[in-house]
Amino acid sequence: RIHDSGLAPGPYTPYSLEHMSENTSILVLGVGNILYTDEGIGVRAVERLSAGYTFTPNVRLMDGGTLGMRLMDAIMDCDRLIVVDAVLGGDEPGAVYRLTGEDLRKSLGFNDSMHQTDLVDTLIFCELAGHRPDAVVIGMEPQDYQTLCPEVSARSAERMPLLCDAVLKEIRDAGGDWTTVPSD
Repeated sequence: RIHDSGLAPGPYTPYSLEHMSENTSILVLGVGNILYTDEGIGVRAVERLSAGYTFTPNVRLMDGGTLGMRLMDAIMDCDRLIVVDAVLGGDEPGAVYRLTGEDLRKSLGFNDSMHQTDLVDTLIFCELAGHRPDAVVIGMEPQDYQTLCPEVSARSAERMPLLCDAVLKEIRDAGGDWTTVPSD
């Protein structure tokens, strides 16, 4: 089950495909601090996607860590921004969310608490500088984001495939595509 913007249970709602195409530049940005268990969910998801898939040229995956404002160049260079992050939505650990608009602040990366500056402010600065891409967060409710540990919790590891599937769907809905990397 994926919670759509507003965090109310409901069906997954893709973008309108009217303006999406293979020419749409898509940035998949994994954010979070990998030293604090599930706070690194976004980065770990992007690592998993990078290892398991080959993407069309219009899709770029990036480990954004906790870089905040230093991500402006990369963000301004895309048409569609897909942020993958831990989300404090109040549901059970492992719940997957899709956030847009004002609900972006429920993502840890869009909240001042752990990053140098929040990503909403970064998007505002991108707009002031001339280009703010359409943004969405695909995130997961963390079980533990305060323990110093470079591994995600068992619950988050178990639910990671669902998170990655939601990101892959978002990429396809935005005009990107992928093939699975053959396993050895």
